[in-house]
Amino acid sequence: MSDLTLVLLGAGNSSRFGLEVKKQWLWIDEWPLWIFVLQRFETLAPFKHILVVAPEQERSFFQAYTDKKVIPGGRSRQESINKALEHITTPYVLISDIARPCVQPDVVETLLRHKGEADCIAPFIPATDTVVFDDTPLDRSKIKLIQTPQLSRTEILAKAIAGEEFTDESSAIKASGGSVLYIPGDPKQRKLTYKEDLKFLECLQKPVSSQRVGMGFDVHPFCEGRPLILCGIQIPHSHGLAGHSDADVAIHALIDALLGAAGFGDIGELFPDNDPEYKDIDSTKLLQRCTQLLRQMGFEIYNVDLTILAQKPKLLPYKEKMRSTIASLLSLPKSRCNIKATTTEKLGFVGRQEGIAAQATATLKYFDWSKHI
Repeated sequence: MSDLTLVLLGAGNSSRFGLEVKKQWLWIDEWPLWIFVLQRFETLAPFKHILVVAPEQERSFFQAYTDKKVIPGGRSRQESINKALEHITTPYVLISDIARPCVQPDVVETLLRHKGEADCIAPFIPATDTVVFDDTPLDRSKIKLIQTPQLSRTEILAKAIAGEEFTDESSAIKASGGSVLYIPGDPKQRKLTYKEDLKFLECLQKPVSSQRVGMGFDVHPFCEGRPLILCGIQIPHSHGLAGHSDADVAIHALIDALLGAAGFGDIGELFPDNDPEYKDIDSTKLLQRCTQLLRQMGFEIYNVDLTILAQKPKLLPYKEKMRSTIASLLSLPKSRCNIKATTTEKLGFVGRQEGIAAQATATLKYFDWSKHI
């Protein structure tokens, strides 16, 4: 039985990357980068457990894509490792950064072959350019550029990173008096920090051109004392709609369609109706947050189609303004944003004028990062 756990670190915020999409959610063929890296490792070694460390606010989105355990990370790499170590029971742990996607089989094979020979085994590549520190040239033959993945004794690593902050496991273990074995790495294992780095990561394929479709449905009852808001537009009527937010039933259905296309659950998971933050909130703000999330996760909205079911009031005079508003919120041309309104011929709760329903479809495509490097 394997005595090794794999930890993939992906809790960073991609602040230096230079694109709106986060590095972890660059789509490689038909998978996000973090899944691509996970699948690559699974072919290289038998792991007893695999842990994925994600940003705390995105953990549920990661978990929706895998049956591996996803845990929330911390504010730093070392804090994320500390959180991961709380879940590890094996004597050895292999830690790698999702941002270093082109892990090489021979490097992993060498790491595993030397397991147990030191408290940490770390790959490196030599410095090939002149190295100057504080205006003083250094002997580049003594310089090692350290890479991941790194293989560590779990117990030793946990003690080493309990205090001072370090940038990698080998530095922490070395500073704590542990032993480190350096093995040859590979320049192909370049770390993805800036978007320009994508030019050199030959293992990555651009995303597939297929599209994803989601459907959404919502209903709200009429109530007194509130304005009627549909697609962000106030509609003259004797009653408004009841709800935790402003009860914009059309936008709520649209958000569900967008989240459905991405595989990210529903509006109630993203914006819980028991959270005081969203009490009476303008639903256009919820839609903006949803679209920002989708862009960060590597999706582009291609088109939306929305149907509002209302016996009264008549919505024809307001459809064009609704369409323009939604198109603007989604940064779409009007031609790819359609708004329809219909009655239910006096049938059902809509026909009895008890409330309004809406249904929506949305189509997403993957952000093609290959066009931006």
